[in-house]
Order: sequence, then C-alpha cells, then structure tokens
Amino acid sequence: MRLHALIVCGALAAAPLAAHAAQAFVSNEDEHTVSVIDTDRGVVTATIPIGKRPRGLKLSHDGSRLYVAVSGLPKCPPSVPDEQCAKLERDVTADGIAVLDTHHLKVLKVLQAGSDPEQFDLSRDGRRLYVSNEDSATASIVDLASGAVLSRVAVGHEPEGVRVSPDGSWAVITSETDNAVSFLDTRALKVTRTVQVGHRPRDLAFTPDGHTAYVSGEFDASVYRISVPMGEPVQKLLQLRKEARPMAVLLDAAHHRLYVSTGRGGTVAVVALKGTTGTLVKEVPVGARPWGIALTPDGRYLLTANGPSNDVSVIDTSTLAVVKKIPVGHSPWGVVIGR
Repeated sequence: MRLHALIVCGALAAAPLAAHAAQAFVSNEDEHTVSVIDTDRGVVTATIPIGKRPRGLKLSHDGSRLYVAVSGLPKCPPSVPDEQCAKLERDVTADGIAVLDTHHLKVLKVLQAGSDPEQFDLSRDGRRLYVSNEDSATASIVDLASGAVLSRVAVGHEPEGVRVSPDGSWAVITSETDNAVSFLDTRALKVTRTVQVGHRPRDLAFTPDGHTAYVSGEFDASVYRISVPMGEPVQKLLQLRKEARPMAVLLDAAHHRLYVSTGRGGTVAVVALKGTTGTLVKEVPVGARPWGIALTPDGRYLLTANGPSNDVSVIDTSTLAVVKKIPVGHSPWGVVIGR
C-alpha cells in the first residue's frame, strides 16, 4: 500500500488510510452523535444522531451492527465532588446500548443495559454484551437476540473498561475507585476474583493467547501486566511521566507493541514489548485529551479520538508521526474501525 503525498497547507490534505476503504465510527459525547469516516479518503461522510452521551462502541463480528453506549447521566469529571454530581438532573430513559445498522446508517433500537453504561464488550459468539454500569457498581449481561438483561453482577465501584478474553471464558472489568480489576466467569456469570492494579484503571487489552492482560492506570501514570485467569502475579510494566493519564490500551501483537492514549497528557505512548518487559519508544503528540484509539486493518495507521480538539488524529505506525487530523463532532470519545 502506498500513502499518497501529503500537502501541508494549514491542514493536511486527504490521503488514503487503508488499501481497501473501511469505515471508522467515532462517538461524539457532547454532540450525541456518531461520525462515520471513510478511511480511504480520511473524511467524515455522515453524522448520525445516536442518543445522549455516546461513549464506548463496538462493531459486531461481521461489521453489520455498531453498538454504542448511551447515557442520561450528566457529564461529571473526576474533579467534581460526588455529592455535587449527585445533584445534577439525569434522564434514566436515555441509558442503554444503541444498535446502528452500518449499511443503512440507521438506528434500529436501544437495548436496556443497566444504568449509565460506559464501556462494554461483545462475547466471542456474538450473542451477548458485557456492560459496565458505572454509577451502580454492576455489570449487565445482555442477550442480543432478545434484548433481555440476563444478569446484573456486582463488581468494583465505578466499573469502566470491559474486555472478553480470547477464549470467551472471562470478562475482565476495571474498577476506577477500587484500583482493581474483576474477573467475571462468563459461564457462571459471577465474579471469581479481584486483583489490585494501578490507580484508577481505565482500560485493558489481552494478548492473543489470553494468558496476559495489560491495564492502564490513569492517576499514577502506570501500565500493569496481569496473568489470566489467576490474576497474579501482578507486575508494573511501565511508569509514564506524571503528566500522562493513561486511558485506552491497544495491543498490536504483530509488531510487539502496546499503544496507550494518555488523556490530559495529549499523546499516545508507544511501548515495545519483549517477554515480560515494556520499553517506552515514544510519546506521539496527537491533540487534547485523546481517549479512544483504533488500528486500521493492515496495522499501518492508528486513529485517536481527541475530546476537546474535536478531531481524530491519524498516526503512521511506521514513522510514529501524525499524518492527518480529521474534524469530527463535539468531544469525540471512542473510535472503532470496520474490517
């Protein structure tokens, strides 16, 4: 694949991001929309009203459906005291998982998935969603065929990141307040163990064999390595600069790399993995408060959703430089790319 020459003239010219065009979807938290990006041209082709405060999003395994977590709980950053947040008016009817037909770009329905859903993951057989309910310290397990909540399981306080292991046996959920991750047995639908990690864990990523997971710690600028399914030993893989606020974690197994968005740090940390160790290769400046990140199917480009910048940055993973910025909606939060 050849990347067309970029022309810098106040903004970077459109350039192909993948050998075969795929769609990227970006949740715009403050605009209540999803932006659709043509990854071949690097431009927004559609903006779709999706529901209040869209954040976490996932594609079905065949790419025909986009699932988006929406919430009627007002936006309330960690700097605002809990008692003040509790006074804000909320719309419980807005909570759920919106289901978007990616071919017709039409919202089909909104699944009830517990209160204030933020992040979630899809089961390996594509039949269930495992959803973190941040305000109620629970995880909801949703049957996609019927839309029914099969179970609500108590997990740590302020659950956020959710990832299903490659073999489908475990849903591992981060707990921001408890500084821990919970291991939810997907057969028994119960938490079997809880493991302490860094301060305010936000996200995690599994290795392809499912034996290891990497967990970001926002408040202590850490990345931890834990064993699966035992949880231990727990190892600090990397300590970033104190200004970094590790958020999303993405593993590029083919290149033995870990990508970590740093929130208020304004960068993506590129970590080289070797055995049980990790070495910081570079922090790539991308924009204000990057959260969600995603790789193009060929691994050539990494996209980052930059909240206050209202744009998506495109990093060339061979040069580790931003080659393009794509304006999207207000406060982009997450990004996924179809294959």
